[in-house]
Amino acid sequence: MRPRDKSISMKKIRVLLADDHAVVRQGLRALLEAEGDISVIAEAENGRQAVAQTKKSLPDVVLMDVAMPGLNGCEATRQIVRNVPSARVLVLTSYGDDEYVGQLLEAGASGYLIKRAAAADLLKAIREVRKGNAFFSPDIARRLRHQEREAVADGQPCATLSRLTSREAEVLQLVAEGFANKQIAAELSISIKTVEKHRQQAMNKLDIHDTAGLTRYAIAKGWVERSVPAVL
Repeated sequence: MRPRDKSISMKKIRVLLADDHAVVRQGLRALLEAEGDISVIAEAENGRQAVAQTKKSLPDVVLMDVAMPGLNGCEATRQIVRNVPSARVLVLTSYGDDEYVGQLLEAGASGYLIKRAAAADLLKAIREVRKGNAFFSPDIARRLRHQEREAVADGQPCATLSRLTSREAEVLQLVAEGFANKQIAAELSISIKTVEKHRQQAMNKLDIHDTAGLTRYAIAKGWVERSVPAVL
C-alpha cells in the first residue's frame, strides 16, 4: 500500500477576503487564521482588487462582500468565476433579499451567508464550498427550496436576473458613484466614446433615461451603499 501523502492531507484552505471595511477584514482574518486548516493569503477592498488578487494568488475560496466601490461583488464574482474557475466564491454580506441572492447565484457564487451568521457557520461554509458543495444561511436555504418547489409546480424554470453585460454593469456602478464619463474611461482603461456606448445600452435595456434613475437602480441592486450621495 502506498503511504499517504501528508502534503495533501495537511494542505490549508487558501482564502482571499474581499470587503471594503478594513475592520471587517481584520476580524475575519483573526477568526480564520485561528483555525489550523485555513490561511488568509490576500485581501481586497473593492471588487476590482478582488478580481486582480484572485488571478494573482489563486485562492481556493474568495469571501466576497456585495456592496463595494468601483466594482461590486456581483460583477466581481462573475469575472472571478469566468477567469479563475478553480476559485469558489462565498458571499458574506448584510444583504439577504431574494434579489441579491439570485444575482450572486446567477453570477456563479457557491454559497451565501448573512454577516450576522454564527462564526461556526462561516467556518463550515468555507470548508464545504472548498469541497465543491454549496452552502447557504439557513433562512436563505429555506427560501431557495421554497422557490424551487414553486418553480417545479408551475412548470417554469427560474428566470435569470441579469440583463446587463459585465462591462455595462461596471459603467452603471461608476455612474451611480458619481464618476463622470472621462473618469470612468480612465478607471476602466477604455475610451470616453465606449463609456457613452455602454451607458446608453444600459439605459436602453433598463428603460431608465437619467442619472438619478440609474443611481436608484444600482442602490436597489445592492451594488453601491445606500449612503452614496445622489440626486434622487
